[in-house]
Amino acid sequence: MAKLFFRYAAMNAGKSTALLQVAHNYEERGHRVRIFTARLDDRYGRGFVTSRLGPQREAEQFDASTDFLALIGQGEAGPGIACILIDEAQFLTKHQVQQLHEMAHLRNLPAICYGLRTDFQGELFPGSATLLALADEMDEMKTICDCGRKATMNMRVDAANRKVTEGAQVEIGGNARYRSVCGRCFRQG
Repeated sequence: MAKLFFRYAAMNAGKSTALLQVAHNYEERGHRVRIFTARLDDRYGRGFVTSRLGPQREAEQFDASTDFLALIGQGEAGPGIACILIDEAQFLTKHQVQQLHEMAHLRNLPAICYGLRTDFQGELFPGSATLLALADEMDEMKTICDCGRKATMNMRVDAANRKVTEGAQVEIGGNARYRSVCGRCFRQG
């Protein structure tokens, strides 16, 4: 039986690297996968899943209007597809997560979603909230804070490396804009 998976972590935990490895593993065994990433993530160019370690792969893009049921087709497992892989899954809508859940359970098509759990204010992203509610399996990927503790939060920083506490939930950025921190460092700012 296929499942909906949510693999989440703070930034810099290797989520994109893990996704690329899973895709490689499927394809090495002759299986087809479909890889999606958020259209709004342009850190490495649009339409790519890119690991900070360097590996990069072209991917289909999704935004709030993407209909996964229509894209994948009506077959039980889609047209020859063994798995759907989603990077930046925090940007999925509630409805899209429901579609992925339906595909896993009614079409026997596993979906593995990689993303952040919370934003820079410690609030759930809508896609992450729905994944936490519906995922059949959840795995926390780990990374460390500068202080050596497990990093569980994403702290937005300004040009002077000071904590930012207000602003839009979504602001695309990498290491110059965000730091992965533990709860204590997040609260101390």
